[in-house]
Amino acid sequence: MARRDRRPDAAASDDGRPHTPVMLAEVLDALAPADGELFFDGTFGAGGYTRALLQAADCRVIATDRDPTAIAAGYDMVAEFKGRLTLVEDRFSNLSHVLDQLGVAAIDGAVFDVGVSSMQLDQAARGFSFRNDGPLDMRMGGEGPSAANLVGELGEKEIAAILRTLGEERRAGAIARAIVAARETAPVTTTLRLADIVESVLGRSYDGVHAATRTFQALRIAVNDELGELARALFSAESRLKPGGRLCVVSFHSLEDRIVKTFLADRTRTLPGGSRHMPAAAVPPATFTALARGVVKPSSDETSVNPRARSAKLRAAVRTEAPARGGDAFAFGVPRVPLGGHEGGAS
Repeated sequence: MARRDRRPDAAASDDGRPHTPVMLAEVLDALAPADGELFFDGTFGAGGYTRALLQAADCRVIATDRDPTAIAAGYDMVAEFKGRLTLVEDRFSNLSHVLDQLGVAAIDGAVFDVGVSSMQLDQAARGFSFRNDGPLDMRMGGEGPSAANLVGELGEKEIAAILRTLGEERRAGAIARAIVAARETAPVTTTLRLADIVESVLGRSYDGVHAATRTFQALRIAVNDELGELARALFSAESRLKPGGRLCVVSFHSLEDRIVKTFLADRTRTLPGGSRHMPAAAVPPATFTALARGVVKPSSDETSVNPRARSAKLRAAVRTEAPARGGDAFAFGVPRVPLGGHEGGAS
């Protein structure tokens, strides 16, 4: 989604500061838009990738976002590009459903910019950040349980499992105990109250990373089922990309990147596995070929201008003619986490 930069043609945020997506040049190079092609931008945000595609060629873009405020802000762009942009409020994991509704059989390229956008982080009322006080919400689309619901209703072990699994928080158990103890006094319903609880356990950070960073990250991922969404989006892209269609995924967290890496490693593999103890298993035809060896990271010039880009990773591949395989999200690294009576992660 959108990230902050100073490009003159970038979309503006609510506070007037412009935004542009991470590794825009690298994504455009991988997608290689041409006249007459159709692309899917699964995480529209402020429309940075979409605008760049529409400016680079006489192509069309179908863009989705589960955040209604992002869709509403994009209507001016729809008018600007005179029928070449279609906006749909939906999750990017529903790529196939969106295309079916629009009568589209296949696409020439897809881009997914995974995670929370800088616009959402900058809006205190959305509850994604502890920099300013706001309701402990974190829902991208406004549906389902909020972060306040999770910390207010789940048990200590369930909260700890979320923090440990989705935030890789080493002190997850101690933080969960502190949250449960604090809510006995008063509900934990604001961002700063939760941040203070975490800081009371971990102490104040002196390395520039707030003590509550991993806790907020874990709750946000759980609330929005971000890892399950990503896996389902990869399966959908595999099923709807034309032969020669390009897939680009930009991720910002190790768990996200691990899913993309595992998926592409499986889908580009052509040699059988096995060892001297176990016979080699047959390998289905590869559904993708890698566009670059390994992962692409932002340049030092970009990270100097936009520090939020530092953790970004781009993986890109080209669709082959082999039939799509589908699959089980859990098999590609989506963790199972308890969310109050039902299992989260790939629902």
